[in-house]
Amino acid sequence: MAERTPAPEWASQQATLLVWPRAGGDWGDGLAAARDAIAELAAVLCAYQPVILAATDAECRDGIAAHATLAELDRLTVVDVPNDDIWARDTGPITVFDDGERRFLDFRFDGWGGQFAASRDDAFTAAIHATGCLGAGTLERHELTLEGGSIEANGAGALLTTERCLIKGRRNDHIDIDRDHAAALLCDALGVETVHWLTEGDLIGDDTDGHIDTLARFVAADTIVYQGCRDRNDDHYAPLAAMAEELAALRDANGQAYRLVELPLPRPIHDPDDGHRLPAGYANFLIANGCIVVPAFDDPADDAARKIIAELFSDRDIHTVDSRALIRQHGGLHCAAMQIPAEPN
Repeated sequence: MAERTPAPEWASQQATLLVWPRAGGDWGDGLAAARDAIAELAAVLCAYQPVILAATDAECRDGIAAHATLAELDRLTVVDVPNDDIWARDTGPITVFDDGERRFLDFRFDGWGGQFAASRDDAFTAAIHATGCLGAGTLERHELTLEGGSIEANGAGALLTTERCLIKGRRNDHIDIDRDHAAALLCDALGVETVHWLTEGDLIGDDTDGHIDTLARFVAADTIVYQGCRDRNDDHYAPLAAMAEELAALRDANGQAYRLVELPLPRPIHDPDDGHRLPAGYANFLIANGCIVVPAFDDPADDAARKIIAELFSDRDIHTVDSRALIRQHGGLHCAAMQIPAEPN
């Protein structure tokens, strides 16, 4: 029987998949700023590896061609693929290996529990695979509703996720899912042995029902970096402290506790239109070949977060990209990107 394993994000990557923000979507008067943020992210990544940028229509392709930041990027490939929104982490392929051969897993996507239109995004992985830009690898469809931002793999058989998203959310009512059933499906599809479930932790304004990539991230097989909050007057203090206690109770395959590293929380950022608090945090950083891209919010905590992440990845360059334009639509750098792991040599 083939041995199935997911590659951790810090493994060698063939490319990063991004999506160009489309006119007529949810961006409103923030469209130009969102496009600038994606262009800056693409430029940073192209210094280290190829980038695949999906354009949903002619207006998007024209916008890409006219954007000064993208004009000289030799490693940028633009592909025509219909989409509803830019969050490639949730709509793009989740890659596993069967005896060294890549498989691109295509899970159901329903707009984060039916909150948003999703028919084109549900078809996005199959459409991007059909272009051939992903290279060799079999497409494998699954009926579990699952977004890439909801899972974290450590490359050593463990998966970290939240119960609120996969079980208590609205995504998988069609299969009457519970924790045991969900764990069995995840282990079978992804080739992991242990699923760590978190029940605590949340960022105000998050509309994903608790994606793990906003809360806690594996940065090595034995290390988890997590979003903390030291301000007792902040509404995040209690739920994030409870999450930290859950993380401290987790044990790896050898019965050892994980090394835990806390990230600071930026000051509250509010939507300029209606004033609601946006889910800004630093756990939504992106790992690529030779570099880490850290979100910035023009906040004093930006430098502290960068230094903490730099210490965790001393062998990689650290870049920051202003993420205030993306957080207006409740997403960030990691949400906007999906790595395509390299084929084994």
